[in-house]
Amino acid sequence: MLEKLADYNFWKGEKIEVGFPRQAYIDRLSPFLGNSLVKIVLGQRRTGKSYVLRMLMRHLIEAQNVPSQNIFYVNMDIQALRFIRDSQMLMEVLSEYRKRLRPTGKVYVFLDEVQEIEGWEKAVNSLSQDYKTPYEVFVTGSNAHLLSTELSTYLSGRYVTLDVYPFSYAEYLAFFREARSAVSFAAYLRLGGLPELYRLEGEEIRRNYLASLRDSIVLRDIVQRHQVRDSALLNRLIDFVTDSQGAMISVNKMAGTLAAEGVKTNVETLGAYLGYLCEAYFIHEVQRYDIKGRRLLAGERKYYLNDLAFKSQLMSGANPSAGRMLENIVYLHYRREGYRIHTGRVGQGEIDFVLQKGDEVKYAQVCYLLGNDRVAEREFGNLERTGDNYPKTVISMDEISLGNVRGITHIQAWEL
Repeated sequence: MLEKLADYNFWKGEKIEVGFPRQAYIDRLSPFLGNSLVKIVLGQRRTGKSYVLRMLMRHLIEAQNVPSQNIFYVNMDIQALRFIRDSQMLMEVLSEYRKRLRPTGKVYVFLDEVQEIEGWEKAVNSLSQDYKTPYEVFVTGSNAHLLSTELSTYLSGRYVTLDVYPFSYAEYLAFFREARSAVSFAAYLRLGGLPELYRLEGEEIRRNYLASLRDSIVLRDIVQRHQVRDSALLNRLIDFVTDSQGAMISVNKMAGTLAAEGVKTNVETLGAYLGYLCEAYFIHEVQRYDIKGRRLLAGERKYYLNDLAFKSQLMSGANPSAGRMLENIVYLHYRREGYRIHTGRVGQGEIDFVLQKGDEVKYAQVCYLLGNDRVAEREFGNLERTGDNYPKTVISMDEISLGNVRGITHIQAWEL
């Protein structure tokens, strides 16, 4: 078993391949290195979590002079390592590793797709609390349910999390060595940000890849994990949410629409399935916020895709709304920046994004094209109705930036 594990570790000084560098994630985690906090890296499958782990390993070896023998790496996506079925087997293999390699000092344990190890929380908790044999533990997972398991009880705040997203527009530009422009942004809008897509040639190959990835997310992270019985309903719900991405909808409205199409379901089941999709990072839910009343509103909400390729390339016949797709991209931009996001209501008007980070509050309005005075007045006017002095931005694909309009900044989407 240890020999199999050695094939996927770097104990002999092998070069660690990290692919396209995503330095922003290393910069965010670096301040938390060197302590007993468990580092949890979360995100949808195939967004690059494994590469982030390997970048961290290389950073430890090259920047902090950690011996390669002190890094213990298990990637549960690799079939040859599936013998590590549970926490007991993990601890036995780790013990054998220490006997054979005899690492001195702290051991850095990296567990990739840790949810595949039964009872992993117990092993992680034990390692992080071992004061005689120092460990620093890093884990990745494809499901936010990790944080609602016993881990949060065991560690009681002794962990930090990092969400990994598909490539941003800036990363897209760096990968293809292109410049910021309306043309490159439109290409990014259609291609999306899943790293593997950038290495595939041809629409048909990309669609096949996306279809298989979607099936993998549905089967492994939802159907098997939650023992979903009605997978046909789940897939119909995915189509519905993907098609209506960025629109204001309610679970009751979904149930009514599906019932009219002859699909039998109920509000409780749909609510549970939507929760599973959010946990698997396939979609993100955004609640409404009453800006004047300063309270969250029940009922309708919006859902955004974690990557637009699932809509632009798998549902190309649906004639997707360019405005809602732009809104989705802007939403993901602010998620990457670490903002908590709501959609705002002010009187009868709507503000696309109310953005909060610590004490910082700002607003963003998204419109594909301002087009005419009526549209411009609607977008800028809704922001003015908040009656406060928080920063306000309108984002669009217009060829000309209007600059500052009555204290509100207009930004072209590719300059965000």
